[in-house]
Amino acid sequence: MIVSDDQAWTDYGFMGSREIRTPHLDRLASESRWFTRGYVPSSLCCPSLASILTGRFPHQHGITGNDPPIPPAVPAAQKYQSESYRLGRARMNERMDRSPALPRILAGAGYRSFQSGKWWQGHFSHGGFTHGMTRGEMAGVGRHGDEGLKIGRETLQPIRDFLDEAQRDRKPWFVWYAPMMPHDPHTPPERFLARHRTNAPSIHIARYRAMVEWFDETCGDLLSDLERRGQSTNTVVVYVTDNGWIQSPDHPRYAPKSKQSPYDGGLRTPILIRWPGRIAPMAIERPVSSVDLFPTLLKLAGVKVPRDTPGIDLMNDRAVRARDAVFGACFAHDIPDLDHPERGLRWRWMVRDGWKLIVPDPVNEAGAQMEIYRVVDDPHETSNLAGTESRRVRQMARSLNRWWPGPKR
Repeated sequence: MIVSDDQAWTDYGFMGSREIRTPHLDRLASESRWFTRGYVPSSLCCPSLASILTGRFPHQHGITGNDPPIPPAVPAAQKYQSESYRLGRARMNERMDRSPALPRILAGAGYRSFQSGKWWQGHFSHGGFTHGMTRGEMAGVGRHGDEGLKIGRETLQPIRDFLDEAQRDRKPWFVWYAPMMPHDPHTPPERFLARHRTNAPSIHIARYRAMVEWFDETCGDLLSDLERRGQSTNTVVVYVTDNGWIQSPDHPRYAPKSKQSPYDGGLRTPILIRWPGRIAPMAIERPVSSVDLFPTLLKLAGVKVPRDTPGIDLMNDRAVRARDAVFGACFAHDIPDLDHPERGLRWRWMVRDGWKLIVPDPVNEAGAQMEIYRVVDDPHETSNLAGTESRRVRQMARSLNRWWPGPKR
């Protein structure tokens, strides 16, 4: 499983970018069952990654934000070293312990699994991984990956060592490759940056574009490694991003309507699933969700899917065609109440029949109005049609409430 970190759905050659070159991911897309309109349920790293691994929405698994609440008396410079933070993270990790995580279920079928890259839940074992790089609170360090963040940016060797061991022992395996790429800091090698210095609108955009290309190269290295090992035809490769990112031209951070927002710039992602000779390559326009990967991969591995799983099997054409809508919710960056993490809700949203509805929480986004966009014609959500589509808003809002009505207060 390849998980990009903070990358816009537009920023691939196969999704139409003329500025960014992604030859390795372009090839992967051409060989995959390619869902062009994939979505993650939340536009923030930690809850989105938890949803990918558990097949649950944030309000179900309870990891709704990146960080636990910190008392106001704790100085900002000491936030991540405070006892309050450590205890809060431990409680968030316990929620992952109680969730039916993909590596944990695969372990019951004899799989070994390896964690690398972004990982917020302390030691890799909290996710059910048998092997990994991130030690988290068990080593007294870490917030979102510690040693795991070296993958991709510095080395790919730990993955190769894991594959060597699994092959030697003839064990089936699962690899979580979630490098902090193209996530900031945007520090690409000059061989990528040089091409963008002169044609990007700003140095910040140039660096971001170069980071995407560097990430693509690392994906190519891993895919080539599978070919060298003779494992391409018996390995399922999945691609998804954790959340979107629109690079600001004026500073190193993200622009509005991307990360942490309810817009497609923060939520939309291509989803690719490749298994040569077993999965026919094709592009599918039907909207799907990253929570669908959990049941899909378990079925491909021949493992029983938990009965209460909300996602669908993306290999089942009938289920994909019958998918009426995709849903999600965006929450506060810092969870305000660990006993009731859903109370950090900011927006709920849904996509159906080419329309996107955004419903603000009346408490945390007081005064904000509902928004509705014809996203198939207005992919960057520039024209809010709530004033002329009131009936459609009401109909979709009823569907959204049936999915999840929001927190009880």
